Amino acid sequence: MEAKLLLHTKEIKGDEIVEIKVWQLPKTRHIKFSVVYIKSGKRLMGYDNAEGKGYHRHCGGKEETYHFENIWKLLEDFQSDLKRLKRRDWDED
Repeated sequence: MEAKLLLHTKEIKGDEIVEIKVWQLPKTRHIKFSVVYIKSGKRLMGYDNAEGKGYHRHCGGKEETYHFENIWKLLEDFQSDLKRLKRRDWDED
């Protein structure tokens, strides 16, 4: 049995993409996720739990451990980081 896609959203605005994917893993209560912000074809930020790496986030070319609590907190953290990242971009213009 394959993982079941529970949620998939993709928002495109100009050269920016925000994409969220959440899967239910078979025969478990665990989920797999990928939440990403792409600008001009480059991933600037993302959260995921790729096999073998555990929960982690990518930001500014760095990868660090992420403490996963639940999907709602994940989305909240992603939105907060996205606002901070965009604010920093605007400040640099």
